[in-house]
Amino acid sequence: MRVDGLAIHGEFYLPDRKPYPGVIICHGVPAGPPNPADQGYAQIARGFQGLGFGVFLFNFRGVGRSQGNFHILGWAQDLKAIVAFAWSQEGLSRLAVMGSSGGAAAAVYVAAREPRIDSLVLLACPAHFDGLVRGRGVERFLEHCRAVGLIQDPHFPPDLEAWRQEFREVRPLRWIDQVSPRPLLLVHGRRDELIPVAHARALYKRAREPKELVIIPRAGHRLRREEQAIAIAREWLGRWGARRTGGLE
Repeated sequence: MRVDGLAIHGEFYLPDRKPYPGVIICHGVPAGPPNPADQGYAQIARGFQGLGFGVFLFNFRGVGRSQGNFHILGWAQDLKAIVAFAWSQEGLSRLAVMGSSGGAAAAVYVAAREPRIDSLVLLACPAHFDGLVRGRGVERFLEHCRAVGLIQDPHFPPDLEAWRQEFREVRPLRWIDQVSPRPLLLVHGRRDELIPVAHARALYKRAREPKELVIIPRAGHRLRREEQAIAIAREWLGRWGARRTGGLE
């Protein structure tokens, strides 16, 4: 798939039967360089596939084999394209998005504008990016993006202030109330070392019904590695999918 002229790579795990509910999985901002041995998201995708879901797993621009340089509105554009691709597949009955961290932030922004997203699961989602947009925070984060390969063009971004402004625009607390009336699940670790649990509570307070908040006492930031978090998401989405399809395997 090409988005803004960039090749965006993904894998699609389709179930044996139709119609089927679908879920798009959105990763977060990598903590380090790519690790080919890390099959975490693929294992999650196969787990959903085994329950009868069609799973759309992809890399945002700047990550893995996807081209381009990271900017948060670019990630939103990538997700919008994946939503359109998912709905072009025969047999899809409804579509959820499950996002982690930075991917969750992009998911809120897109879901607020995209009625074809029926349900939203947010893992360790930030309420805002105040630490990035204030002072030298954005410059430190830019250095991190270069270090882990999210940005490989030495001249990117051409305008640092515009890059910073994108984080203000995508700020999830600004858009979370527009997810309703579609169901929303927020999952957060009480011991999250990057995004304090207060972010989840602020998002939950701002969101409108139907909504649910689950705080996992001993979990940190990387909820994709927490079986309890993934099990909660699977069970919640399983109930959501069954309502439209008349039951899941």
